Amino acid sequence: MLPTIDLSKRLEREDYRQRILDCQLKLRELAFRLYQEKRSLIVVVEGWDAAGKGGSIRRAIEKMDPRGYEVYSIAAPEGEDRTHHYLWRFWRRLKSPDDKQIVIFDRSWYGRVLVERVEGFATESEWKRAYREINHFERQLTNHGMILVKLWFEISTEEQLRRFEARRETPHKQWKLTEEDWRNRRKWGLYEEALIDMLRKTSTLAAPWTIIEGNDKLWARVKTQETLIAALEASLEAPERQKATGDEKSGTGKKKSSKKGDKNKS
Repeated sequence: MLPTIDLSKRLEREDYRQRILDCQLKLRELAFRLYQEKRSLIVVVEGWDAAGKGGSIRRAIEKMDPRGYEVYSIAAPEGEDRTHHYLWRFWRRLKSPDDKQIVIFDRSWYGRVLVERVEGFATESEWKRAYREINHFERQLTNHGMILVKLWFEISTEEQLRRFEARRETPHKQWKLTEEDWRNRRKWGLYEEALIDMLRKTSTLAAPWTIIEGNDKLWARVKTQETLIAALEASLEAPERQKATGDEKSGTGKKKSSKKGDKNKS
């Protein structure tokens, strides 16, 4: 998937302003339809450090009703989470549609086959087994009627370095840059190898990956929301179907009439 990605894609700011507003208003409308239909949207957000994940999430939820979504920023497991299977802490955070219609994971269960693989926190047999476990887990979610969207934010090594240096030089952004970021950057090749395996083994028909070209943050923010919109529109009932279903329940829909004994007539 990665060799086909064009990281030169970009948006002019004037075009971006109109498109991002249109997307935000559409997402707000679709979020309300999720609530009406008692459905859930699960969004998995993964990507390179400084790829623009947080900014894209903030713009996506900016005009939504805050009662309808939850964002989880996932770090290393602590406390009770460390004593259970790695998927347990995600199961317990999945909300009922009566509670939160949209759940967004900023980092997710894919840490098992990325950071835990590269840093040695999982054994080879554990992270190799995780591909099958993750696919089964996601199939359970989609079979239950949940809408699952998986986003990978891709940037070039040159763009990541530029953003790291900008954070280092900007006082109010310095907190975003840690020694761990620099250490991860030195292992870019190992992470890219793990990424390629992840995309190849976990991009399924029920839960495909979407690559977000992240070198231009404006482009990435708009594509993120357009991807969510497309997934929701494809999964939610069309208004015409809802109306037809309502008509049938109220007895106003057309039905074929048949008389008992028609089969015996010659």
